[in-house]
Amino acid sequence: MKVYYDLQKHRLALRLFWVLVLLLIWEGGVRLTGVSPLLFPSVGEVLRVLADSVLRGDLVWQAGFSLWIIFLGMAIGLGLGFVLALLSMRFPVAGDLIDTISAIAHPLPGIAVLPLIILWFGTGTGAILAIIVHSCLWPMLLNLTAGFRSAPPIYTDVGRNLSMNSFAITTEILIPASFPLLLSGVKIGWARAWRALISAEMVFGAIGSKGGIGWYIFKQRTFMNTAGLFAGILVVIVIGMLVEDLLFGKIERQTAEKWGMTQIRQ
Repeated sequence: MKVYYDLQKHRLALRLFWVLVLLLIWEGGVRLTGVSPLLFPSVGEVLRVLADSVLRGDLVWQAGFSLWIIFLGMAIGLGLGFVLALLSMRFPVAGDLIDTISAIAHPLPGIAVLPLIILWFGTGTGAILAIIVHSCLWPMLLNLTAGFRSAPPIYTDVGRNLSMNSFAITTEILIPASFPLLLSGVKIGWARAWRALISAEMVFGAIGSKGGIGWYIFKQRTFMNTAGLFAGILVVIVIGMLVEDLLFGKIERQTAEKWGMTQIRQ
């Protein structure tokens, strides 16, 4: 129990601990039940296929392509979110219109607008980017708008008294003041965009020279390579955990410590 409580101090280590427990349960269940490898392969077989795909370079390339395209789409979505949030703050009429569009578009999953995206953008990289932007834009926009509106007016008043221009007030006052909500919106946008990307790659097929991780999973299913299918799913899970715990976790800790948004745990 002491080891477990020590791990609780490090979120990623705790997650890896539970992953190891689940893998042991998985392996034990396969051995005890004798289930067919076509239905449920052993952990060892999945790791063997995973290592083989990594050594060949296919899986590394496809995972890298998926990460590149999702970060590009999220950068576009975040840029649009900033523009729309600032318009909402500055112009009440634009704010009402943007709020209405957000209420309409936010509940729509990417798969629901897929026929329109195919009609407008085809089935190439542009369509994938459109789905990613649609998936991540609305949660980021809603959180950005809420963060800007929740910033105490005295902050911006002080900025104007110090002769700060609009750009400086936005970057040096509004963004730090609303950063917890902004980061929360980016995390939600990442989760939605990551799921949408994998689904879109499985629908559209190979985008780019070899496609992404979603196309890798689809190919394994087509050829009844169940171990490869599980290997692709594991890569999707691991990437999601690493981005959540390492990237966002580090940003959260650094901003909390720098700007004093939360009390630093001893």
